[in-house]
Order: sequence, then structure tokens, then C-alpha cells
Amino acid sequence: MKKLLYTFLIFASGMLLAQKSNTVKFAVYNDAIGTVKMFDNHKGDIEKFNVYKTKANLPSHLKKFEYLADNGLVEVKLKKNAGNPDTISLELLNSQGNVPKNSPVFVEGYKIEGPETRIYSEIIDNVEVIDFNGQKCLSISTIQK
Repeated sequence: MKKLLYTFLIFASGMLLAQKSNTVKFAVYNDAIGTVKMFDNHKGDIEKFNVYKTKANLPSHLKKFEYLADNGLVEVKLKKNAGNPDTISLELLNSQGNVPKNSPVFVEGYKIEGPETRIYSEIIDNVEVIDFNGQKCLSISTIQK
């Protein structure tokens, strides 16, 4: 009976950690994933924000990010002389977290796959190792302040 209860509690906590946030809005710049909130720190460097409210409205070059567009998706264009925020690949992030390099990473409950996928390191607030269907994965909460 205890094993069943522990199994249920572990499963329930994993499901809670993997819930998609309905408050985070993702942004893409230079083929890397960030949040709209992150780009508040770069307001003076922004040339243009293209806001896509639905997955159906995404242009072809952003279709690969449609899994992040539940709350819409923003494409950011920075001015020419603006610096690029630091990015990190999921592969490197996973290796730093001591999980298999090809494991998916959950950002605010959104499953991001592909070891070559890059995210902006600026969005990372907290990183935890979770169990997702028997596989160790990283779960990232973003800075939402």
C-alpha cells in the first residue's frame, strides 16, 4: 500500500511540475527562445516586435516554435548595433544538470526538444531535475517579475 501511495505522490508531483504556465509568453530572437518579459531589459535595443496571437498566424520560419505559441508568440528584432543576449543549448544545459544530453527540457511546463535548441540564459530563474515518464529531465522556471 505504501509503494502505491509513494508512486502516486511522485507521479502527481511530476505532473504538477510539468504543467504549462498560462502566464508566460514566449519570444524568439535569432532562432533562440526567450520570454517577452526578458526583453523588457532590452527595450532600448528593440527595433521591432512582431506579435502572433495564434499558431495559425505564425510565418513559416517560426513554425518550428509553434508548440510554444499557446499564448501567442512574439518575434523580436533588435537594432543592428545591439548586443546579443547570451544563449545556451539544451545539450549544454542538460550536461550541466547531469541528465542525458538529448533529454527534453521543460520551460514553464512547455516541453522543448532537440539538443541544438537554444534558450536565453537570462530567462532562467530556477532549474530542477524532474522525472518525466521514467526519464530525468530539467524543469526551468522563468523570471516572471
